[in-house]
Amino acid sequence: MSKKEQLSEEEMENSTEQTTDEQESQVTEIDPIEVAQKEAADWKDKYTRLYAEFDNFRKRTSKERVDLIKNAGKDVLVDLLPLIDDFDRAVNAANSAENIDGVIEGYALIQQKFYKSLESKGVKPMNSIGEAFDVEFHEAITKIPAPSEDMQGKVVDVIEKGYFMNDQVLRYAKVVVGQ
Repeated sequence: MSKKEQLSEEEMENSTEQTTDEQESQVTEIDPIEVAQKEAADWKDKYTRLYAEFDNFRKRTSKERVDLIKNAGKDVLVDLLPLIDDFDRAVNAANSAENIDGVIEGYALIQQKFYKSLESKGVKPMNSIGEAFDVEFHEAITKIPAPSEDMQGKVVDVIEKGYFMNDQVLRYAKVVVGQ
């Protein structure tokens, strides 16, 4: 081979290397944009999925809340159904009873069963008679002269019993206060 041929081969190799280098530099220049676009697409996909998950969660919890409100009293009502059955039997027995003491005893048993059912749900009656009047628990209906000095400012009579549910006032007691 002649020198000219060798030189032309070297030039070709150099030009090929330059072309490859130029292509790599062009790829390197395009790479950050492509990388940023791919990253943006990934973030957008993640955001879209997260938003969809949150929307599904919101809809599901809203539906569960509505169902819970609809069926909130179901447990209590299921517990009360046997009491209604007991009352039906007591009324039927009272119609044919000759001895009133048995009827009274039957109603007392139903009342005890009812209170036990309420207590199982966290409901307890207030004991207000003889207690100091407290607006946190009592609603004064009227005032009467106190039967004794120590009953002044205290509850003398209960018109409507108050109840607690889980140590919070469920219903205020309507009371008569001694003056």
